[in-house]
Amino acid sequence: MGIADQLAVNPLFEGLPSEHHQTLARIAITRSYQKGQMIFAEGDEGTGFYIIQSGRIKVFKISPEGKEQIFHIFGPGESFGEVAVFTGQGFPAFAEADAQSSLLFFPRQAFVALIRKDSSLALNMLAVLSRRLQKFSALIEDLSLKEVPARLAAHLLYLCEKDLDANKISLDISKGQLASLLGTIPETLSRIMSRMSRQGLIRMKGSHITILDRQGLKDIATEGKKLT
Repeated sequence: MGIADQLAVNPLFEGLPSEHHQTLARIAITRSYQKGQMIFAEGDEGTGFYIIQSGRIKVFKISPEGKEQIFHIFGPGESFGEVAVFTGQGFPAFAEADAQSSLLFFPRQAFVALIRKDSSLALNMLAVLSRRLQKFSALIEDLSLKEVPARLAAHLLYLCEKDLDANKISLDISKGQLASLLGTIPETLSRIMSRMSRQGLIRMKGSHITILDRQGLKDIATEGKKLT
């Protein structure tokens, strides 16, 4: 599949005329990163944004004490770094390849020039950013107001929405990364997952999780029901 064809089915640009996809493909630059390689650091000049062709990207911040807080882990077809296009300011977080990855990079100046000619290019992007802002707001609420079991239950339900099989989840990140994403430590996360398993809410087998009681997870995520 060529770059223009990839862009035609990407949420940022789907629905646009094919000539737009061809124009975007001409300014895209292919970049490859090894696992653990930094793509940009917090405060780096926001020179453009990225779309993932293959691999996995971790976006995170580091506290003054050195603790890592993961905000997002993006996979193929997803985009990141878009804020730089609209603000022209530095990147607000770190981005690192969590696996060997191939990315499409869209330079800010070239992309802004296209937007000035046709603002419809930005409409899908703004919609995607709005949905991401909603997820950020939910993450902040979870980290500040909810206990870890509720955060985990909400995250498992979110993963179910993304998965083709509504009751089965395959974790493509480590428990340590999942713990960081949920604002806890791996030991606490493992204990809570074991309790959920004993209570009949989930069944775990390696990196695979089967949801056995969706309503029970919803009660924990939204009603604050305690694990027994």
